[in-house]
Amino acid sequence: MTENERDAALKSDYIRDLVAADTASGRFDGRVQTRFPPEPNGYLHIGHAKAICLDFALAAEHQGVCNLRFDDTNPSTEDVSYVDAILEDLKWLGFTPASVFHSSDYFEQLYEWAEFLIMRELAYVDDQGPEAVAEQRGGFGRPGVDSPFRSRSTDENLDLFRRMRAGEFAQGSRVLRAKIDMQHENMQMRDPVMYRIREETHHRTGDSWSIYPTYDWAHGQSDAIEGVTHSLCSLEFSDNRELYDWYLSQLPIEGPLPYQTEFARLELTHTVTSKRQLKELVTAGVVDGWEDPRLPTLRALRRRGYPASSIRDFCAFIGVARTNARHDVELLESFVRTELNRSSLRRMAVLKPLKLIITNWPTDADGMPVTDDRTLANNPENEDDGTRTVPFSNELWIEHDDFKMEPPPKYFRLSPGREVRLRGGYLITCTDAVCDEDGTPIEVRCTYDPATAGGAAPDGRKVKATIHWVDAKSAVDGTVALYERLFATKSPGEDTGQPIDDLNDESRTLMEGCKLEPALANTRSGQVVQFERLGYFAADPDHKMLFHRTVGLRDEWARLEKQAKGQ
Repeated sequence: MTENERDAALKSDYIRDLVAADTASGRFDGRVQTRFPPEPNGYLHIGHAKAICLDFALAAEHQGVCNLRFDDTNPSTEDVSYVDAILEDLKWLGFTPASVFHSSDYFEQLYEWAEFLIMRELAYVDDQGPEAVAEQRGGFGRPGVDSPFRSRSTDENLDLFRRMRAGEFAQGSRVLRAKIDMQHENMQMRDPVMYRIREETHHRTGDSWSIYPTYDWAHGQSDAIEGVTHSLCSLEFSDNRELYDWYLSQLPIEGPLPYQTEFARLELTHTVTSKRQLKELVTAGVVDGWEDPRLPTLRALRRRGYPASSIRDFCAFIGVARTNARHDVELLESFVRTELNRSSLRRMAVLKPLKLIITNWPTDADGMPVTDDRTLANNPENEDDGTRTVPFSNELWIEHDDFKMEPPPKYFRLSPGREVRLRGGYLITCTDAVCDEDGTPIEVRCTYDPATAGGAAPDGRKVKATIHWVDAKSAVDGTVALYERLFATKSPGEDTGQPIDDLNDESRTLMEGCKLEPALANTRSGQVVQFERLGYFAADPDHKMLFHRTVGLRDEWARLEKQAKGQ
């Protein structure tokens, strides 16, 4: 995909039009303030990246601010380790919030506003358990039923609510509900729960509270306290917008109120982004933790070698839509590949080594094979990256797949009697090969043409294949992890309802005993390099000489585009 194509896609959208209209009208005195409000109960993933990019971009485009607010209202699932991870991932993605807040910062104010609603007879304490509350709410086409506690007096509700806060009642025995309309067509408006009793220790407030606000009660009010103007949410919260507005309209809040706008969440083919489903993969041991490079968490993508800039560019390119849709993961990979092609140093690595002997290689006065170090570009896309020296001698490693004793049609790589080019080296011709008892080649013997240094023949003869190599005497050993799709189907679980049923059992192949050129021993932790002819590979941050394949060299997105156009 060209830069012009990407720039053309970065056009206005309905959310940007809304914000532009608000600033033009002076609705918020020209201010634009957004927030990214994750719950600290898991790790950020590629879906969060879209929301992050939108929240921060909108604020930046209007010289506004974007804050980070942790929606820490459910102590049973939250932990400070998730808080730290979110801060780290946000920084890696390239964003710095203007301020960092927590919903728990506002627990006292939220409680006071809850009492305010009780005194206005807009909230009441319900003694029923969650099952009864859910049953009485009814359903679509099925009317709700008033709680038998809905008509409690203001004084009784205040007394019970204060005793809930004091910890006098058992968990699950009572809730505080808003008194709205049990016949409302929007299920979210049928007397939603505002507070529930939780006998849990909060990672910030400790045991100070026995009751905790629900997301809907904390969300809009936190926005208002912080001065948020535009509250952006994914589409699953569209039914909550009416409740968001109702709560704010009942409270003594001065100034223009924030409002909620929804956008389509990011879904990718062959991928799941549900926190619950991702947790199942981790706890079942299907993947090796939350940083497994096959997962879509930001931590996993970083480990696999995805540049943060490519994720930002991808999110900008797909834009903002009103309906959910799955994007091809190949499109994301095309952005990754484009960035890595520009920035990655080139190296040579042989994953399935086959020994190659040059039989007519010169020797020195002591009869020892001479060395002929080759000078190769570090990155042909950037001259400033300079060159490197790569050892070359009479014993090399090549890929097993680059040699066939009996080549099939249209196979142009090495075979008996055939001449090929060694990348940056010489033209060689295979004379014979040694095979094991099963007929598998274990050593290839060749002659070289000393007049073809650099790979070009003075007489102009052409060869149809160039293969890479690693000098056998100086090679360093390494391990390479190759990845395919974690799920075999484009929409995991679409047919069975269980994504785990669509797992690809061959999503990872670990290649040990790989032969790498010496420069790879100096690869920095997390650095991505191009293994020539093989793809882009990231050095594992915790294990020396372990490389994860980030993406291959072939642009699968371009192929899919051609298929879609019938070309």
